[in-house]
Amino acid sequence: MADSREAQFQQDIIDQMVAEGWLTGPASGYDRTTALYTEDLLGFVQESYPGRWEKFCKNNPQDPSAALVKSVVRELDKHGTLEVLRHGFKVPGVKIDLCSFRSDHGMNPEAQARYAANRLRVVQEVSYSPHAREGEYNPRLDLVLFVNGIPTATLELKSQFKQSVENAKRQYRQDRPPRDPVTRKPEPLLTFKRGALVHFAVSQAEVAMTTKLDGKATYFLPFNQGTEEGGAGNPAPPDGDTYATAYLWREVFEKDAWLTILGRFLHLDREEIQHFDGSKDYRETLIFPRYHQWQVVNQLVQATRAEGPGHKYLIQHSAGSGKSNSIAWVAHQLASLYDDTGSSKLFNSVVVVTDRTVLDSQLQNTIYQFEHAQGVVRPITRDIGNQSKSEQLAEALSTQTRIIIVTIQTFPALFDALDKYPELASGRYAVIADEAHSSQTGSSATKLKAILGADRPEGDEISAEELMRAAVRSRKPSETISYYAFTATPKAKTLELFGRPPNPEQPASKDNLPEPFHLYSMRQAIEEGFILDVLRRYTTYDTAWKLSHPHGDDTEVETRKASATLARWVRLHPYNISQRVEIIVEHFREHVRHLLDGQAKAMVVTSSRQEAVRYALAMRRYVADMSYENVHPLVAFSGTVPPDDVIPEEVSETSSLLNPGLKGRDLADAFDTTDYNVMIAANKYQTGFDQPKLCAMYVDKKLQGVDCVQTLSRLNRIFPGKETFILDFFNDPKDVLAAFAPYYGRAELEDVSDTQVVYDIQKTLEQEGIYHGEEVSGFAQAFFDPKAPASKLSFYCQPAVGRFNVRYKAALEDVRIWMHAGDTAEMNGDREGLKRAERELEEAGKAKDALELFRKNLQSFYRAYEFLSQIVHYDDPELEQLCVYAKHLYPLLRLDRLEAETVDVSELSLTHYRLTKRAELELRIADEEGEYGLKPITELGSGKAHDPEKERLSEIINRLNDLFGAEVSDDDKLHFANGIADRIERDDEVMAQIRNHPTDQVMHGLFPKRVTDAVLDALGDSGKLSEPILDSEETSRRFALLILQLLAGRSTTFDPSSPTSSAG
Repeated sequence: MADSREAQFQQDIIDQMVAEGWLTGPASGYDRTTALYTEDLLGFVQESYPGRWEKFCKNNPQDPSAALVKSVVRELDKHGTLEVLRHGFKVPGVKIDLCSFRSDHGMNPEAQARYAANRLRVVQEVSYSPHAREGEYNPRLDLVLFVNGIPTATLELKSQFKQSVENAKRQYRQDRPPRDPVTRKPEPLLTFKRGALVHFAVSQAEVAMTTKLDGKATYFLPFNQGTEEGGAGNPAPPDGDTYATAYLWREVFEKDAWLTILGRFLHLDREEIQHFDGSKDYRETLIFPRYHQWQVVNQLVQATRAEGPGHKYLIQHSAGSGKSNSIAWVAHQLASLYDDTGSSKLFNSVVVVTDRTVLDSQLQNTIYQFEHAQGVVRPITRDIGNQSKSEQLAEALSTQTRIIIVTIQTFPALFDALDKYPELASGRYAVIADEAHSSQTGSSATKLKAILGADRPEGDEISAEELMRAAVRSRKPSETISYYAFTATPKAKTLELFGRPPNPEQPASKDNLPEPFHLYSMRQAIEEGFILDVLRRYTTYDTAWKLSHPHGDDTEVETRKASATLARWVRLHPYNISQRVEIIVEHFREHVRHLLDGQAKAMVVTSSRQEAVRYALAMRRYVADMSYENVHPLVAFSGTVPPDDVIPEEVSETSSLLNPGLKGRDLADAFDTTDYNVMIAANKYQTGFDQPKLCAMYVDKKLQGVDCVQTLSRLNRIFPGKETFILDFFNDPKDVLAAFAPYYGRAELEDVSDTQVVYDIQKTLEQEGIYHGEEVSGFAQAFFDPKAPASKLSFYCQPAVGRFNVRYKAALEDVRIWMHAGDTAEMNGDREGLKRAERELEEAGKAKDALELFRKNLQSFYRAYEFLSQIVHYDDPELEQLCVYAKHLYPLLRLDRLEAETVDVSELSLTHYRLTKRAELELRIADEEGEYGLKPITELGSGKAHDPEKERLSEIINRLNDLFGAEVSDDDKLHFANGIADRIERDDEVMAQIRNHPTDQVMHGLFPKRVTDAVLDALGDSGKLSEPILDSEETSRRFALLILQLLAGRSTTFDPSSPTSSAG
């Protein structure tokens, strides 16, 4: 023992465990040679199975005890501790079981007695080595935990006053070798698989654990609860009589809990390792749950047992949390649950919805270790022979397959099985959604409820009205389906649908906001080292450019559309892409290529397929021109890209022009080889793509919200020696931080959605008079009638399409006529005529915009209804009718076919261009202050008719050149002005004045002073630009007007989704 404090700590643990039913005893009862506590081994077999013991004694009359120990040691050496404890073994004439686990349903008295006979013993100060040499080598462990005489865990304790948990880890690595350092013979107690299953390093503040001792290479995982703030570590103890790590022996080592871990959690994972040289190997890992995994599985099972089917559970677990294992444990234990009577399963089947193909084999292998039974898990991911996915699903459900794995794409096939197996309606089901988002809470989820919730006699005819009512009912939360949604980044809709309010007796409200059932935060995952902090090396770039358009002066176009078109033209310009490609390739070669022994990879994120293809062609050309042999691009996108002035032919990602050497391989598999090391992606591989060797990301696309977090998080996977880099050509660092902030800790809603909005939008839609009530009801009748021809759906939509097109074309014609009349009146000096033309043009613009708003509101209505109807039961067939009608009418209203106005870019030329590094940053989410709640649905369909600002094309180009001109000094005036504007924009009081008052009043308010304050703040960083403004009152006033113009430009002139609107 190290000192009296450590001795007291050790004794406190033992006292607590003994009080909870553990046995204790002297270390002399431990046999170093066999690594068994022999007394308990013999005692359990004799007490639990007296008949078997008697038979064994007859077969081994000379020394049955020694014979049993010898047989047990043989099995431990050959098959390992976990297999022997869980499944026992056979000897001639007798089955030997060495542990009794609690059965899934009620235990009979005999089984109860066997379970009570389990002997759990904690022994202190165990000198364990059979190779001990007096005065030279006699290692000793603080605590060893035995189950029926078989070692299951060891503990090294540190008092924290003198030594931390790191000292305990060091002691395991240096002083507890799995082999005798001299003879190299194995230590039975510490040998992987054969000895104790897990080894805990424990201090009064923290716990770490490992399942394999391997000298200095021993790898420990934290086994902590997480702090109250969501970081690594443990909460402070509630009082002076408790330790921060008491959960280990009070919760985890509680007798029932420990036996459950041995019986239902621990499993051996065998993974194929492909080395860089192409050779293969296998690595075995004994999986012991981390604390949050053990806790969430137990809490979900306990809540489900208490609440029964029909509830929802949201689990916010970050990347690096081990979701695959958590889902496997939850699925198996839910599939094993019985109802209160103990006579029937609580769920007929557990359906796991995932896109992880690894989960198929992982679930099957894991569950086989628990049960030694085949057929428990059935993956349904593709058609097999003549059997479709829906037929396989129906068969699996009808035979009550315990665990069914489906992909998100297969998910709706459950609905197709409705007619074939109506008897499924009486079943109860658990649905586990891996990375659940609102896409799994909409129509696909409703289809699932429809198949599992339909209730009708077999062979009965169904009317369209009955099916429509069933559709309404299917949106009501099901009482027979439980949902378990795992996600790292819950959207607001996901939180509302799957989250649960702190007070379940009261409805969700601003004071009772739905929240995750369980949390393992991004912050904790980063601090515990399970994922990397991808924002530590974040470099931003700025682009300055100037355009010319010699014959564009007389062309009037809509400002927003023109700005977006011009920005897109610049983005696709070969020179723009070639400049970015040069920076990407050179950065990759200098900073990334050599990492991970030359295995490092990078991803380029683009905004469109056309852009991705141009990037790929430009990169291959640049690499060839520079004679580089270590940059190998791979382009990934869906569908095809037609030829244009740069792309010579129609291409897909399998085209030899783009990806030579692919040879039919899956792109993710090919990217994992040495053939490719830079992936250029367009809306692909940005979610759910795990490539641990991905070290750099080059971003040329607007990223926001969950998409931003998921895309950049492709970099966060752990790999030995890995560093990460992000080069961003598009986004502002503060926007990236704002996207990450809600998910760094617990995701929180700002408020709950207003369920009345569907009625508000319904009323707004009806006021336009585009559709008539009888058309909506007629469409719905046809939609829900399985025998109605498809032509009926078109028949009921066409009248509304016709009315919309007539009115929209008339509005476009009025706009054209009155624009021409205004030009004529202005030319002739006709002031009255000009005023009238302006009034009529405004009215025509409002009529056009009202129709565009109507189309937008159709989509808003059906999206809002499909979501909100899962939270509140509207029980309103009219809403259901309008939902299916609006969803089909919306795509038929094609504005692009009606509008003739386009922006002519045929004569545009790029006269100036400059790409400059803006800053190398370490973005720190933890330093961010402010509220980062997720916004619910509170107001939809309330948009006003937009009056698009019209300007001459030449004026728009001049303004863009003013803001993004190429004549930028070394001091970078543009960044300085935008930086000042950024600061003003964050001042709510000043922005309110700017929004509500004309310029002359704003210039006499707070605004000029706040601009001066911001310039003063920037004096240290930008003295050459700040000093002239501070020295001259006139310069200061003109600069303030420039900032005001910049702020106005951001809010009214530029399309927020275009690159030209990014501040700075």
